Amino acid sequence: MKIHTSIFKDYDIRGVYPDEINGSVARQVGYAIMHTFHPKTIAICRDMRLSGKELFDGLSQAFISCGCSVYDAGLTGTEQAYFISGTYTYDMTIMISASHNPAPYNGLKIVLRGPIAISGDTGLYDIKSALNLSPPKNTGNVGHKEEINVYNDWKEKIYSLIDVSAVKPLHVIADAGNGMGGKLISYMSSEIPVKLTSLNFEPDGNFPNHVPNPLIPSNNIELIKTVIRTKADIGLAFDGDADRVFFIDDTGRFVSGTLVTALLAKYMLEKHPGNYVLYSAVCGRIVPQIITKYGGRPVRVRVGHSFMKNYMKKYNAIFAGEHSGHYYYHDYFNSESGILTSLIMLTLISKENKKLSEMLREVDVYPSSGEINFKINDISLTMSSIRKQFHNADSIDDLDGLSIWYKDYWINIRASKTEPLLRLNIEADTQEILEDKTTSIIHYLEKMGGILQ
Repeated sequence: MKIHTSIFKDYDIRGVYPDEINGSVARQVGYAIMHTFHPKTIAICRDMRLSGKELFDGLSQAFISCGCSVYDAGLTGTEQAYFISGTYTYDMTIMISASHNPAPYNGLKIVLRGPIAISGDTGLYDIKSALNLSPPKNTGNVGHKEEINVYNDWKEKIYSLIDVSAVKPLHVIADAGNGMGGKLISYMSSEIPVKLTSLNFEPDGNFPNHVPNPLIPSNNIELIKTVIRTKADIGLAFDGDADRVFFIDDTGRFVSGTLVTALLAKYMLEKHPGNYVLYSAVCGRIVPQIITKYGGRPVRVRVGHSFMKNYMKKYNAIFAGEHSGHYYYHDYFNSESGILTSLIMLTLISKENKKLSEMLREVDVYPSSGEINFKINDISLTMSSIRKQFHNADSIDDLDGLSIWYKDYWINIRASKTEPLLRLNIEADTQEILEDKTTSIIHYLEKMGGILQ
């Protein structure tokens, strides 16, 4: 069976079902995992995607035939996979999900006990290399399958990290996009005094209302309208596997990951002064400024959950934020949690006794474009051309994609690790500069053959 090795990304496995990823492919990946890591016990989680059970079955068949026992956690969010890996004694945990991708996609995130995320640098490409090997011989171990339920233990852990008693009776609108966020936030909010209005809470891998990707503005229209119409305190928008959350403030404004990172960094440093706080290369300039202002030690790092978890350990950081909506916590196994982030934000609003829009004024300093996506046939050629185009910049770095710095604006252009897209972010000192540079850079990319998405 020929396997499209392009499904192996820098920090997960992801492809289109059934052509690129299916039960047979999952079984071969399972054998390759056994060759590479030799686990004796593996927990498997999956989200609501329609092909999830088939991929689970393929993996399970491979593992059990090799003498490895499988622990089925059922329908869960990715953050629960990290909880399992950080709490229980299984050698490995696998999350079956394609996060925010459209319905035909599915994939695998693999973490060792810890959790220690498996990336291209730490074994993912070794798994790819082992795909053509014959199935490992069973040395006599007897593998079995067992169902587990981690929801109560996970809830207890999340509640231990927030001041539940501080949360006021806020009105919260949440849009799960028919992903796992509805199941998770419903379970977690039962013991706090919020009024929760649900949008698209039923898990459904067909995504009948919209793809669970809050970075596409049209996906947030219903949520924004509902927040404004009901005069709610806040809106929550989850991606498919609910490890990411985005916020709509009380005025109906979408809050960027940069601004959320700045707010959360301030909150964490008030509790843990002097610690390292990490932020992804795409985050705006306000983030390191806020970290420094509140006594933290800022470090700019490469985007990606597997890289970020390793950075968290390296620096013993208290918190890390990505512009893409991932927020990582030292006390949550150096991992991200959309639910913990949501509850922290509710706690923060309650304790500050301010509207979210008011809290944002301190950090909303630099106008930004938000993420602008392009489909481009030759991403490598385009990136090379951009570097030449901006050769006179004050500085250029390759930490993640291409970051180009000028005195009064900067841009980041990077290839998506999960979709065939080029992502553009621009930030400037003034709205006028932002609009001028955004228009000119979009025009340049379109001349290079880019199709604005």
